[in-house]
Amino acid sequence: MADSSFDIVSKYDKQEVANAVNTAAKEIANRYDFKGVGARVELAGDVIKMEASSEERCKAVLDVVQTWLIKRGVSLKHLDVPESGPRLSGKEYKLDCALTEGISVENAKKIAKIIRDEAPKTVKSQIQGDELRVTSKSRDDLQAVQRMLKEKDLDVALQFTNYR
Repeated sequence: MADSSFDIVSKYDKQEVANAVNTAAKEIANRYDFKGVGARVELAGDVIKMEASSEERCKAVLDVVQTWLIKRGVSLKHLDVPESGPRLSGKEYKLDCALTEGISVENAKKIAKIIRDEAPKTVKSQIQGDELRVTSKSRDDLQAVQRMLKEKDLDVALQFTNYR
């Protein structure tokens, strides 16, 4: 019998992100506490750009965007929020949050080590660029690996694809 396999990837749905940002922009335009503070949010490629007249309002815009991303099923682990917070640019505070995809080499190594240490011995994993391929003779073992990885609190949002 041939080996079964699946891929571990970290991708987000670009359309859902665009919908979340557009809905957040509408909410910000209509909410009373954002009137007169120049609050704006837009999606520019793989960066969500937010700005407002004060640091607190800029953080509130971020909160609205995060709320809509969660409602749309996009993990906040894809959102790379700068630790320094909003930066002052002229009279406006700006915050640029990059959207990240793919599994970094160090995270891939962590995941491979978890699989090697805790998964059944028949399960093998190999790093292929920004994703991992996990193979085994037993489909039950593969499902056990998926459950185990979902329970772990990793730095990256994981999806399981190409289950064969």
